[in-house]
Amino acid sequence: MNKICIVGLGYVGLPLAHAFSKKYEVIGLDIYQTRIDELNKAYDRTLELNELQLQEALDNGIKFTESVEDIKDCNIYIVTVPTPIDKNKRPVLMPLIKASETIGKVLKKDDIVIYESTVYPGATEEDCVPILEKFSNLKFNEDFFCGYSPERINPGDKEHTVTKILKVTAGSTPDTGKKVDELYASIITAGTHLAPTIKVAEAAKVIENSQRDVNIAFINELAMIFNKLGIDTNAVLEAAGTKWNFLPFKPGLVGGHCIGVDPYYLTHKAQEIGYNPEIILAGRRLNDNMGIYVANQVIKLMIKKGHKIEGSKVLVLGITFKENCPDIRNSRVIDVIDELQEFGCEITVSDYWADREEVKDEYNLDLNDKVNYDEYTAIVLAVPHDKYKTLSFKTEGNVVFDIKSILEESDGRL
Repeated sequence: MNKICIVGLGYVGLPLAHAFSKKYEVIGLDIYQTRIDELNKAYDRTLELNELQLQEALDNGIKFTESVEDIKDCNIYIVTVPTPIDKNKRPVLMPLIKASETIGKVLKKDDIVIYESTVYPGATEEDCVPILEKFSNLKFNEDFFCGYSPERINPGDKEHTVTKILKVTAGSTPDTGKKVDELYASIITAGTHLAPTIKVAEAAKVIENSQRDVNIAFINELAMIFNKLGIDTNAVLEAAGTKWNFLPFKPGLVGGHCIGVDPYYLTHKAQEIGYNPEIILAGRRLNDNMGIYVANQVIKLMIKKGHKIEGSKVLVLGITFKENCPDIRNSRVIDVIDELQEFGCEITVSDYWADREEVKDEYNLDLNDKVNYDEYTAIVLAVPHDKYKTLSFKTEGNVVFDIKSILEESDGRL
């Protein structure tokens, strides 16, 4: 009988642990004691699982711990730690390396280590396996085996949850691949796809978000062009969307821990082997500069309405990287804020989804949930949370910029 350890209990690991706990003995390992304490009280700060779901997992016998001693008896280890980038857009594998070291210390003969974290092709076998071998004194594909099954979690999405999204699987040997596939197939109702190799599965994951990034960059560029032409971008997309094979992408800020990060893993590996990926990097540059573009559009609108820029009060609604989700990682709203501050604007940020302490730690911003909209020279609706969709603002004297085009009336939008 499989005993599963999930290493990393964030947006990916926790829902996966909950799903597996319905059929298997599961231990969830995380390095943060605060996170462990909250989960043991049936509270998930990411809001991916509600209290009833967490209590169900606890009733099923799931154990949340930060102690490596508690995972020694497991035979399946699944790594779901984050894989971010640094300030120079380079992959940061340290969480992956530390997780591999931890598992290596308790790894036994015939154990299987499955990685779900997004990486570049080759990372599992070239970067992680040597660490597992070093700390376990075991030999890869003789004493222990590896698998890869890329996460496809969409934070905040309560429809496409982990068991309802088809899962790509792979193993370091044909037999391991079958075992990994059967393991996931036992809980994934949407089905599985067994890839021929781990590298293929790694590549499949990293191009999913790279494809979306390039497509959004194209639409963002169109928005810039149409803005200069005085054409409503959304009206154009609606008209073009009447053709059956037109892809339904929308302009906007591209952040988060997936679309705004994963392409850099692929470009890093490409450059490492001597190829310069022009299209992917061009899309990244364009999307990374959208916050600056938005801020400049807001400033232009303020000038047109006769406002003095220096000292103007600007309200930014939303700081999370996407709507109806508390995740603030790699939110590109901060680029809008920084650029407006460069112009001398006084910025107030409000977001009823975001955690006040996390925003302070990450961006050094104080959230203000009690605002009077009439006090501000300009309002930037940055994140289309549900409550914001019902708002209405006066646009006669002040500026309202609606990044995601959710309001009936605004002065500007992408």
